[in-house]
Amino acid sequence: MEAGSKGSGNVTVLAKYQRLEAEGIWHRSPNEQRRDVIVSVGKTTITISTPTEITLTHWSLPAMQRINPGQMPALYCPEGDSSETLELAEDAFVEAVEKVLESVRRRQGRSGSVRRIASIGLLIAVLGGAALWLPGATARHTASLLPDVARASIGTSILSEMDRMTGPPCDAPSGIRALEHLQDQLFGAESVRLVVLPSTLLETAHLPGGTILLAHKLLKEMETPEILAVYVLAEDIRRNHSDPVARLLHVAGIKNVLVLLTQGTVPDEALAGMAEHVVTAVPSPVPTDVLMDRIAAADMTIRANANLGDDPGQSTATVASAVAQATLPILDDGDWIALQGICAN
Repeated sequence: MEAGSKGSGNVTVLAKYQRLEAEGIWHRSPNEQRRDVIVSVGKTTITISTPTEITLTHWSLPAMQRINPGQMPALYCPEGDSSETLELAEDAFVEAVEKVLESVRRRQGRSGSVRRIASIGLLIAVLGGAALWLPGATARHTASLLPDVARASIGTSILSEMDRMTGPPCDAPSGIRALEHLQDQLFGAESVRLVVLPSTLLETAHLPGGTILLAHKLLKEMETPEILAVYVLAEDIRRNHSDPVARLLHVAGIKNVLVLLTQGTVPDEALAGMAEHVVTAVPSPVPTDVLMDRIAAADMTIRANANLGDDPGQSTATVASAVAQATLPILDDGDWIALQGICAN
């Protein structure tokens, strides 16, 4: 919108001073000539432009100050920089600008209080976040320092602690041999140990040191060893997705993490908490495509009539039910029967 000609007193005032325009004289610096400009005042800024509407600069209204209060023409500058000045001669326009500045400063004062309150809230949130983040970070750091032998020792201790909840691992000799055959088929020379627990465990779980736990009821429910193998592979994916030591140390709490970090041992009460977490935790979903790749790598196939769809988060049970019995079975009939009876002793 065009301003009135200089000295005419024409000032455009819109929306209760939220938009003003008039002529003024702008002085960028002492070394430059003064320029006739159009000054537009918005809600939070003023814009200084040429008469042909080319923007020269913007000033922040909260940072704008008057150099000569009570005098005319009014002289303004950005706060802290009196070398750049803006001269306004229209009484009505100056009065409107002052009202806008007063309103902005009042609003700034209120927002300053809000910012202080927000800053306090942010500080509390940061401290609270640190309280949540620090134990996890310390647990991850402590886990990263542990050698494989220490991880295996922690896993063995947790397994011993689980006896009171699940009973000792099943160990019928023929079943152990079948379990070792399954272990060799799926993992070869990799340091993975399969253990079957007689009760309480929901499905599968894993421990530090490379131990994968299987619930005996899972073996009894499976129709073929290939279906069981899918559950084992899914648990191995979980085992490799995150550090089991770090997860269990986080469960144990910062105090027990620091004991391990400084003394090299896990307190008995921490082992009990870890064991309970392993037994009661519900297995998390694994990416379907990753599980399918592991199935293919184990020389198993999906039935031709299986309809898994495109869902990347299919349940382990859904994927397992679609696996065909291998031409060369994961386990022969004798081993499969022996494995199902591993808890017979």
